[in-house]
Amino acid sequence: MPLPSNLQGLALPVIAAPLFIVSGPELVIACCRAGIVGTFPSVNARTPEDLRARIERIASELADAPLPTPFGVNLICHRTNRRLATDLAIVHEHRVPIVITSAGDPRPVVERVKSYGGTVLADVTDLKWARKAAEAGVDGLILVCAGAGGHAGIMSPFALLPQVRDFFGGTIVLAGAISDGRSIRAAQVLGADLVYVGTRFIATAEANASARYKQMLIDAEATDLVYTDVFSGIPAMMLKESIRQFGLDPDHLPPKKALDVSTELNVEVKAWRDIWSAGQGVGSIRDLPSVADLANRLRAEYDAVGA
Repeated sequence: MPLPSNLQGLALPVIAAPLFIVSGPELVIACCRAGIVGTFPSVNARTPEDLRARIERIASELADAPLPTPFGVNLICHRTNRRLATDLAIVHEHRVPIVITSAGDPRPVVERVKSYGGTVLADVTDLKWARKAAEAGVDGLILVCAGAGGHAGIMSPFALLPQVRDFFGGTIVLAGAISDGRSIRAAQVLGADLVYVGTRFIATAEANASARYKQMLIDAEATDLVYTDVFSGIPAMMLKESIRQFGLDPDHLPPKKALDVSTELNVEVKAWRDIWSAGQGVGSIRDLPSVADLANRLRAEYDAVGA
């Protein structure tokens, strides 16, 4: 099936994943100017007014971009997100081109976004949720497979993607340990239309991440990660060193219900802000380029392995 019109003509078939805290306007704008879809979670904006201002700034700064590359906003659809209705209204008001749904029923988002011609992509980790999202009428599915950072699934892309393609004819975006151009090409050979890249963009000049976090990515390998639900309540891939810096043993964490980090350490510790995530592709990260330089490198690697 052809890509939605606003996802055609990209310099690379890449969506920079919406990263909590890390994806600020600077990163989104730099990605779009490089011909890559830049995105951010709506909850990165602390208030509705801030969300509106971010969207307006991004749209304004991309008005003269050399490539007509769209940007996107990620909406958390879980019932506990009290901001969903307000954020969706702002997205609708500004006709955000790409909307990514996570952690809940995408139906209300599909109806509103499609009413103005926007594209809806649903973040899923297994076949059950892929089927539900497909039934909701989304334009595309983002398959967050084993090896991805954050709230990743445990299915191999070699299992999940072909099985999803059996029942879904829309756009498929593949996520999981994609850090170079060869991996982008390999995902397309497997049957993906686009790829979702997260960790590699944290280690860029424009990312809103601390210098210590970025250096940790450079120093880390896949063995320096732990998949745990202790800190966020949902299984997620976390950097062991970011856990150790608070005096905890990442290889012997207590059950999530038994651990109150704030009480034990007498300090407020939060996932994403203090306990940092990365995907298994972290072992390929060895520098902190600008987004433009990284995009050029990815393109050269992608082209080098041919179609």
